[in-house]
Amino acid sequence: MTDADDSAQGDATTCGNILVILSWIVVILTMPFSLFVCFKVVQEYERAVIFRLGRLLSGGAKGPGIFFILPCVDNYARVDLRTRTYDVPPQEVLTKDSVTVSVDAVVYYRVNNATISIANVENAHHSTRLLAQTTLRNTMGTRPLHEILSERETISGNMQV
Repeated sequence: MTDADDSAQGDATTCGNILVILSWIVVILTMPFSLFVCFKVVQEYERAVIFRLGRLLSGGAKGPGIFFILPCVDNYARVDLRTRTYDVPPQEVLTKDSVTVSVDAVVYYRVNNATISIANVENAHHSTRLLAQTTLRNTMGTRPLHEILSERETISGNMQV
């Protein structure tokens, strides 16, 4: 890093600290009313990923239970950790022995790491659906028809991996 980068980083940190202090002052001055805005609750099956001034807050995802956010400085996103299902619509696939088959599937998935699902992927659920469709087509396209019909459990295990 250059000296200009270091000073810009220091200016951003200083400005961020000033904003956090001003936010605390506003919370204290409006104490009875600010409690309704500052405390949030997430359910047992949810986690909250908190961003302070656009950066991930250290400590990872919060929850389940009650947590505190500073108004105007903190932003949060709820992530549902329950298992979700998705019906893959019928896909027309050309098998290895040049037979066209129509296959469909059901996908069960759940989020393991709330922070990664929010910070690294724009829409984790949509990405999972697209990946399931692509994997289904690719897997079926590399096998002959008799193998698809007789080895469904093996194919399912390979797709799951």
